[in-house]
Amino acid sequence: MTLGVVYHMPMWVGPDGRLRELEGSFARYVDSLAPYFDEVSLCVPVRRDPPGEGSAIRSPNVTLAPLPAFDGPVQFYPRLGAVLPRLWRWMRRVDVLHCRVPSPAAVFAFAVARLLRRPAFLLVVGDLEAALPVMPYRGIKRVLWRAYTWFEERSIRWMVRRSLTFANGPALAAKHGKSVRPVHETITTTIGERDIGTRTDTCTGARIRALTVSRIDRRKGLRALPAVVRLLVDAGIDLHLDIVGPPVGRPGEAERAAILDGAHRAGVADRVVFAGAMPLDRLMTLYGDYDLFVLPTLPGEGVPRVLLEAMSAGLPIVVTRVAGIPGLVVHESNGLLVEPEDPRALAAAMERIVRDAPLRRLLIAEAYTTARHCTLEAQAARMMDKVSRTLHIGMRCAQKSVS
Repeated sequence: MTLGVVYHMPMWVGPDGRLRELEGSFARYVDSLAPYFDEVSLCVPVRRDPPGEGSAIRSPNVTLAPLPAFDGPVQFYPRLGAVLPRLWRWMRRVDVLHCRVPSPAAVFAFAVARLLRRPAFLLVVGDLEAALPVMPYRGIKRVLWRAYTWFEERSIRWMVRRSLTFANGPALAAKHGKSVRPVHETITTTIGERDIGTRTDTCTGARIRALTVSRIDRRKGLRALPAVVRLLVDAGIDLHLDIVGPPVGRPGEAERAAILDGAHRAGVADRVVFAGAMPLDRLMTLYGDYDLFVLPTLPGEGVPRVLLEAMSAGLPIVVTRVAGIPGLVVHESNGLLVEPEDPRALAAAMERIVRDAPLRRLLIAEAYTTARHCTLEAQAARMMDKVSRTLHIGMRCAQKSVS
């Protein structure tokens, strides 16, 4: 049984012959599905110029069906004529199709799968429509992006009506659950059982180390962070913030420059550091060096996987109340929720964590409980049980329901 997976995550073949990708979240997701199939074939863009060390896929039964390299729809659609024949040839040897969406190639692969009568299932991981107001484009670029968003949203709805669908978090499940088919809520995750930490407290030293892990683009709300750092320093907290993650194209580079400029103007340039992209295996060990985690993201998310990573490492978290995040983070239980685009609220929540030790220890303990329920092993077992039962597919692993 061969599972074909379509996504837009760029990959490359490392010097050791392993398939690699920059962030590691997709690699771990693929590894979690691999035990259930004889082969997992990835139909993804392939880079000739690896941007760094990357994170490797460990499973030996994962193969590559390369697409021409593209960073987004602007590069993808001019190559569509070359992509379609590849999708047709690839789908002829695939038994089951899995599409992570939004993703430019997904609807075309799905259409081919229907023509060839191949079963398919979806995982909806983001909401382009909700992110439209904060996209940085102007003029013709904004018009083109709105057109792409319109097409992608309708494509996803068309696929949802015709396939088994999972959605990342309650907001996306509710949005797409209006289909004639039920949509099953899940939480995308990168943590394994071995990643769950044991520390019970943070913020015990004179210097407070805060961490943000995020792609750098306008949708992540990172421009608020210099003002947050300034407010905390003025409150007498010796706080330093590291931002881990790559800029997303030219808009991401512009966003990074704007954040740095904001840090200079706020007088905290020495306290805000961009650490760049980092392989996930290294990042998972890095979480333990910090005192708290903050993510000021804006609408358009499902549930960011970095929240579970921070929870598993014993980091108390402050995050905005947008999209599917309240489905994972319960205010004053396993994290603190604030409204988006409010630096004062972010700073107040972070100060509360620093100064209130009983609350901090409670958040850490409850976050561990959440993380244990949301491991890769548990997620894959629940999803593959549903896929096997609904699509009537025999898999390599014997399935047991996971509550």
